[in-house]
Parts: sequence; structure tokens; C-alpha cells
Amino acid sequence: MAMSVKIISLTVATLGVISFIFGVVAENKKPASGTLIPGKGIVVCQYPADPTVALGYLSVAFLLASSIAGYFSLFYPYQQKSVPRDALFRSTSFSIFFNIALFTTGLAITLLVWPTVIEQIHLTRNVYHNLETACPTAKTGLLGGGAFLSLDSSLFWLVALMLAGNAREDYFDEIEENGDSVEALKNNA
Repeated sequence: MAMSVKIISLTVATLGVISFIFGVVAENKKPASGTLIPGKGIVVCQYPADPTVALGYLSVAFLLASSIAGYFSLFYPYQQKSVPRDALFRSTSFSIFFNIALFTTGLAITLLVWPTVIEQIHLTRNVYHNLETACPTAKTGLLGGGAFLSLDSSLFWLVALMLAGNAREDYFDEIEENGDSVEALKNNA
């Protein structure tokens, strides 16, 4: 079955929205701090059970899936017609939105992975020798910011896909014009 632009667009958008939802829920479920349990020369931090780490990793996974689908959708040969990459990048607006999509994807991954890993470290390494420790958690707001950037990223991939469609049409129109002029020269000779 041949892939259509509508199916791929829907896939990119759906995966981006799921990533956004997981990121926002992870931010909302993150505990503010843990419970301090003092011991002999140590402090143990006990954190409530929460799905922050799992939701953070799921958000990253769906963001990666959305971005990979968005990237490959740009260069996919729709209707068995492939277009050289340099023909797509001749379009200035396509090049700009392609780079913005890459940048927002990278920034979203950073803002989702960083607090998720920090939160996982706090949950697993919860014994401190500093008796002044206040049971830290990952910085608040990063997961939510990463969630919004993952949604933005999927939208930029969709804009780049629309612009790739325009560049594709321009390329085939150019081929058709050049092909007609070559045929006309052959017929006149």
C-alpha cells in the first residue's frame, strides 16, 4: 500500500500530541519533594510513587517517533515519484522550516530527557551523607516546556511537509517544461 501525505501527516500530528500529553502529565505528577528520614550519619529520602520517569521516557519516545516520521515523510517518493533532495532545499522556506523543525526537536528532547534522567537519579540514589539535604527533585517546568516544544516540533514537521509538497510540484513542473522544450526541438529538427 502506498503511503499518502494525509496518512503521514496524521501520524506525525498524532505522535506529537501523544508526546505532548505524556510530557504535561509527567510534569503535573512530579512530586515537589521527598520525605526526609534521618539515620546515623545519613539521610534517606523517600519519594511517593509517581509515574514521572516512565511518562517522561514515553514522551521522548513519541517525540522521536513523530520526528522520524516527519523527517522521512519529506523525502518519501509519493506516487512512485522521487525528488532529489537538492530540489527540495532550493526552496528557501522549506530549508528554513526544516531547520526549525530539527532545532525544536533537539531542544524538546533535551528538555524532556534532562529532568527525566535527573528525577530517576534522585529516586535511585536517595541516600545522602549530608544531613542538611532537603530531598531534591528535578527542576520544575522543564518537562512541561519540553512537552510544548514536542508539540511545536510536530507542527513544524507538518509545515515542512506542506512546503516539501510545493517544492515537489515546482520540481515536476520544471521537469515537464524542460521535457516539452526538448520534445519541441526534436520535432522541429
